[in-house]
Amino acid sequence: MELSEVYDYARDHMQKSLEVLKKDFNTLRTGRVTTAVVEGIKVDYYGTPTPLNQAASVVAADATTIVISPWDKSLLDEIERAIQEANIGVNPNNDGEQIKLFFPPMTVEQREAEAKKAKQFGEKAKIAIRNVRRDANDKIKKFFKEKLITEDEEKKGLEEVQKITDEFVKKVDELVKQKEQEIMKV
Repeated sequence: MELSEVYDYARDHMQKSLEVLKKDFNTLRTGRVTTAVVEGIKVDYYGTPTPLNQAASVVAADATTIVISPWDKSLLDEIERAIQEANIGVNPNNDGEQIKLFFPPMTVEQREAEAKKAKQFGEKAKIAIRNVRRDANDKIKKFFKEKLITEDEEKKGLEEVQKITDEFVKKVDELVKQKEQEIMKV
């Protein structure tokens, strides 16, 4: 194993931390409602638990409304029940053709709470990135101990890993800032 492999390992694993952060962000509510809110809901489709988006068309009609149109109208009651059980904070409105979910606009307090969660997700990502840095640094120190690299190469390697870490921490900060702005925008 060479130093370049350690750098690749660090970049790869830090990138995965960013992907997890983006997934975490999808669970946050912003000023606009997204279909991600109902993604985890499963419907009993002839005895088989089926993801909602495979039994119906799910569309964010506007900033506060999601419209669910089942391909099989006999599923309307089943979908309505699944949504109520999922407890996503709104009651489904069934008009016999489709189900509409009306989300009230977010209050300032709700926005601030979501922004705070975004910061927490960012901190979690930074901790994961720092853990990757520690692992990469340990590998470099081990190379030096085993006399596979010189002291200068060890120093250069540790500096490079720190540079990669700083780059990813900066990306996390940018993502958190973007998400906070998106959440606070009315």
